[in-house]
Amino acid sequence: MRARIVLVYVAIAFLWGSTWSVIRVGLEHLPPLRFAGLRMALAAALLAPFALRGGAWRVLVGETGPRIALVGIFQIALPYGLMFVAQQWVPSGLAALLFASFPVWIALLARVFLPGERLTPAKLASAALGVAGIAVLQAPHLGALQGSGRLALGSALIVSASIVVALANVLVRRHLVAVSPLAMTAGQTVVGAVVLLAAALALEHGRPAEYTPAALGALAYLAVFGTALTYIGLYWLVPRVPIAAVGALPLLDTTVAVTLGAVLLHESVGWNLALGGAMVLAAAALATRDAQPAADA
Repeated sequence: MRARIVLVYVAIAFLWGSTWSVIRVGLEHLPPLRFAGLRMALAAALLAPFALRGGAWRVLVGETGPRIALVGIFQIALPYGLMFVAQQWVPSGLAALLFASFPVWIALLARVFLPGERLTPAKLASAALGVAGIAVLQAPHLGALQGSGRLALGSALIVSASIVVALANVLVRRHLVAVSPLAMTAGQTVVGAVVLLAAALALEHGRPAEYTPAALGALAYLAVFGTALTYIGLYWLVPRVPIAAVGALPLLDTTVAVTLGAVLLHESVGWNLALGGAMVLAAAALATRDAQPAADA
């Protein structure tokens, strides 16, 4: 069972780590809210047949439905809207660094909302070490940035998205651990798509969109690998690992993003990649060391 937990954990980190650059590609052709909404709509369409066939839809129309919808707003609609808008102005490396504050927020919120969750020295050290590692990874890129109003606004939006996602994961851990991962993902992608596309209709009317092969490829990749598969894996994982281990995911996926850039895009590899990557991996190990295997659900 523990091997399966590790496999799912690593797969989620890898897939989410690959999405930062894909989002940048899509934003060259599509307005941000429409892009995010279409991503979630496509993911919802892919998941719908499985949810209907497996009976997961019964949960969505029952007493749990409103809670799933609420978490869908906090997990999908709000943060993805904020992040896609922000990445028009914020370089992907800086965006990843800012979002890596996630473990700090999830540790604080878990202490408030989850009985039995404590701010142990290990959790605090994991958050601090991970964020420091991300800073080391991105240091060469951040030195070339110049401050601007849009950059400051985009940075604030990404930090806000990080806080909102942390709250969503805490709410899932407290109220929805008994809901199947398929039902959770299907319900929340539907809610996210509706909210994001409504926002796009209201705020992006008249903005041009180019449905080029690159844009369609980005949409397909993000819907399948960056949304449907990853969120099913995440909701399967949440009841089985400490909440701090969930908080370490953005630290790992940012390491993946930097590594893929070096391998696939031939970006320079220096001391910062080796040292920062080691710090991030150590932080993730520290956050997950108390994970306890659980029975299959």
